[in-house]
Amino acid sequence: MPNKSQATYLLLITIILISCTSKQEDVGKMVEYKKGQFGYDVNFLKNYDKPIILKDKSNNAQVIVSPKYQGKVFTSTADGASGISFGWINYELFKTEEIQKHINAYGGEERLWLGPEGGQFSIFFKKGTEMVFDNWNTPPAIDTEAFISVFQSENKVSMQKDMTLENYSGTKFNIKINRDVHLLSNHNIESLLDVKLPVSAKSVGYETINIITNTGDLEWTQKSGTVCIWILGMYKPSDKMTVVIPYEKGDKARLGEIATTDYFGEIPSDRILMKDGYLFFKADGKKRSKLGLTPHRAKKIAGSYDAVNNILTVIQYSVDKNANGYSNQLWEIQEEPFNGDVVNSYNDGPLSDGSQLGPFYELESSSPSALLKPGEKLKHVQRTFHFIGEKEALDTIAVKVFGIGINEISAALK
Repeated sequence: MPNKSQATYLLLITIILISCTSKQEDVGKMVEYKKGQFGYDVNFLKNYDKPIILKDKSNNAQVIVSPKYQGKVFTSTADGASGISFGWINYELFKTEEIQKHINAYGGEERLWLGPEGGQFSIFFKKGTEMVFDNWNTPPAIDTEAFISVFQSENKVSMQKDMTLENYSGTKFNIKINRDVHLLSNHNIESLLDVKLPVSAKSVGYETINIITNTGDLEWTQKSGTVCIWILGMYKPSDKMTVVIPYEKGDKARLGEIATTDYFGEIPSDRILMKDGYLFFKADGKKRSKLGLTPHRAKKIAGSYDAVNNILTVIQYSVDKNANGYSNQLWEIQEEPFNGDVVNSYNDGPLSDGSQLGPFYELESSSPSALLKPGEKLKHVQRTFHFIGEKEALDTIAVKVFGIGINEISAALK
């Protein structure tokens, strides 16, 4: 029989073990979750990866980051392990454990790519090939190869990757990527968006700082072609998901067209509306289409509202209106390869053969074309925010951020 001091010691050990076990729920261990919950995605990804989970002190705001999968932010939540998981994850592709030919679309609500995708300076098509899907291939360095984690804390992870890429014109680029993912506090969110968060709304926000360095011996010019930083977020669509992108109103002769709307054929009129400084786009995952706005029209903000699940999403991105060009991503040989878009939205849908990558939809932003001398750097920042809660609370945020309420957003394409 243990003495009094031994009994006390055993009691303390028991309490500690119970406490540690109870905390496992915070990161999705020892608890089963339903598909669609953050904890489900944590458990699922642990079968294939050692994901890094950034979280705030309350454990409500959490983000999954993966150096193994090219520094992706796979998903996030505003309400802990049992809360909604905002990112789209391709579970079936993981389960095949096979490398795909064109793209390994594992998902992720923010991934880092490099552009341009199309044109004579494309890094997705080999020299001399026709720019059609059968010939389109994502460079392995941004598709299947791992990034290296160089720093990690509770709310931040820093990663890097060295690579060599060749474009459609035969130019080779030696590139170093540095990528930081930082979970933002509520105070950060309020400051960055100039809002007061309602008590009845829950939020998560994170910032990614993305830097590319020319590590080669040759200067990147408009003659040789160059690359750009391209940030893409994959989210779950719904039948009542509407993308909203504010734009600068003004004369076409001075600012150009409001938007590029024919990336994959012209977008049907019942799926897009441009009115009074706002572009609305249906994101239901049922019709493959894409649009984009140039830096002359973009306002550093975009987002979406899901009227089915009552989710408001906002992205902020850096824009340089004085830059010497943005890469044109259209799949064709271009007359103006440096007259491209800074912000895009993509709605997934069936391909011509009936197959489909998703369904998902995307919000994207790009840096200027990286016209860099050896050793020079280019930085691009994007922030992602998700809000859930009472409709009135989300409306307050939308009005402050976009200048219009969620009723106007959701009614635009009815």
